[in-house]
Amino acid sequence: MRIDIWSDYACPFCYIGKRRLEHALSQFPDRDKVEVVYRSFQLDPNARADASRDIHDQLAAKYGMTREKAKAMNEQLAEQARGVGLEFNFDTVVHTNTFDSHRLSHYAAAQGKAAAMTERLLRAYFTDTVNIGERSVLVSLAGEVGLDAAETAAMLESDAYAAEVNEDIEEGQRLNITGVPFFVFNNKYAVSGAQPGPVFSEVLETVWAEEKNAPVLQVVGKPQSQAPDGEGCDDGSCSI
Repeated sequence: MRIDIWSDYACPFCYIGKRRLEHALSQFPDRDKVEVVYRSFQLDPNARADASRDIHDQLAAKYGMTREKAKAMNEQLAEQARGVGLEFNFDTVVHTNTFDSHRLSHYAAAQGKAAAMTERLLRAYFTDTVNIGERSVLVSLAGEVGLDAAETAAMLESDAYAAEVNEDIEEGQRLNITGVPFFVFNNKYAVSGAQPGPVFSEVLETVWAEEKNAPVLQVVGKPQSQAPDGEGCDDGSCSI
């Protein structure tokens, strides 16, 4: 089974949804047969990497509300996060551009570090509240999950993996994804938002049941005799 997850590192529900899915997977008997693939999405592609406005002001401006209302909403989110074992420090979160962090996650995936890098970036944004729009910060975080610092720095100074990030974003647009997190199971079932754990469990069980009950491939027709030249090919197929 494959689960594609469109998310952004600046999305609190993405971190909460990730934990809820992980909890559902921890209770799923065949979790070792599930592949999770992280896909890129940007909630605010125009955000500045050196943005100084705090997250409460940013939210207030985006939705036309008072700072007090925005702060109350963020406090409610922090409470939800605590419910899944996460610590959100909204008072010091740095609203920044996440494009480079998505490039880093694709680079990490190529090194077999996708899961560790994704988790570290989310924690860096919401718990440690460092600026993940700064490349020096990204290099440090990459080193923490076992990636080479010099190679990571060189990658970030180039345009490597920008195409992969844009491809994810464009595919999300083709799927009409307008909000994250967005989970796609086997390219067939979708879960939108940080749904409760039982929702994920139900989808996992449904998809897995379909996989187990998939028809076994059956060969139709009589096998052909092997070609006389011994090359392993006849008029119907080639054998190894």
